[in-house]
Amino acid sequence: MPQQRDALTELVKAHVGRDRQWSTREFSAVAVDPDTGWSPSKSLVAKIIGDQGYDITPQLVGALAIGLGLDREIVAAAAHLQVIGYTDAELSAGAPARLIQEIGAEGGPTAKAQAVAERWDAEK
Repeated sequence: MPQQRDALTELVKAHVGRDRQWSTREFSAVAVDPDTGWSPSKSLVAKIIGDQGYDITPQLVGALAIGLGLDREIVAAAAHLQVIGYTDAELSAGAPARLIQEIGAEGGPTAKAQAVAERWDAEK
């Protein structure tokens, strides 16, 4: 069964926000996708760290990688884990394994996972 967690959100929250390395304004200024020149707005960064819904795009992944100072493939692995999930075997090597090292192996229940669990309980 694939594991899924809000890994991209966790990754950004670890570095951006109150009492973190970057404010939302500072981060949006340095997080610029190298291929397109696009950068997330301060309000989009606030949505990400506020656990609000947001669309994950290639430009966002590229910009976050630059802003966080991480390889793009690690940030892309976080996006993949958040949207699609990985099997345990997939998490054991390569960028997914490096991502798990970056954010930690223990992920608490996410809002998405909690909503699914509640829906399943209601269907019983």
